[in-house]
Amino acid sequence: MSAPPLRVAIVDDEPLARSALRSALTTLDGVEIVGEAEDGREAIGLLRTEAPDVVFLDVRMPGVDGFGVLEPFDDLDRPDVVFVTAHDDAAVKAFEVRAIDYLLKPFDDRRLEATLERIRARRREREAEALGSRLEAFLARPGRGEQSREVHTRIQVRRGEHIRFLPVARVRYIETDGNHLVLHLVDGDTARIRRTLKDLLRVLDPRIFVRIHRSTVVNVDHLREVQPWFSGDYVALMKGGEELRVSRHYRDGLLRGSF
Repeated sequence: MSAPPLRVAIVDDEPLARSALRSALTTLDGVEIVGEAEDGREAIGLLRTEAPDVVFLDVRMPGVDGFGVLEPFDDLDRPDVVFVTAHDDAAVKAFEVRAIDYLLKPFDDRRLEATLERIRARRREREAEALGSRLEAFLARPGRGEQSREVHTRIQVRRGEHIRFLPVARVRYIETDGNHLVLHLVDGDTARIRRTLKDLLRVLDPRIFVRIHRSTVVNVDHLREVQPWFSGDYVALMKGGEELRVSRHYRDGLLRGSF
């Protein structure tokens, strides 16, 4: 799976500068140019209509300069900003407005690639922080420890003619395997039961056992963190070191607590 492309806008009053940057960006993977502007007022309209992920923004332009372009936007509405200029006297102000980078013309392709990787890394960090905050808020919500319906504290496991009753607290996560479920336990052992995931979820506490994929359920008490992956999917990192895929469908249910 590949990450969605970065949607990029170019703002510069010099046609040659726009052309050079456009040519450099089109040679790189994972970049989509959504528009260009030749002055500050046009740039404001472009950012409002296209809402790009990133804007490569000239500092000195007639009328509204690069900093003026950013004034109508708050932190939530503003794209990531990379200032592109032939002058180094505005670098301090650029970082005061939290620009991702400050490129001095002329720059080579390697420098441009480093900037794009910095942008991608920053976006991954923000997504992880936002997801972690929502997940933490959900897990800490009042009433999590209260039983809202009758749930089972043990699961019946058959081995031959023997039946044992496995405490559900020992189950770290559950995966489907054909007509069976594989229960991954706290001691590293596993147990197999012939049962559907949907049927088992009916008797497990939905505030503890959370479906993260059509074939996977995790015990959130054994969940260490969740990180963004590709194409809207996420990865659940378990305390035991496993990395389990969190699909977009079940991710939203998890964060809303509606599973």
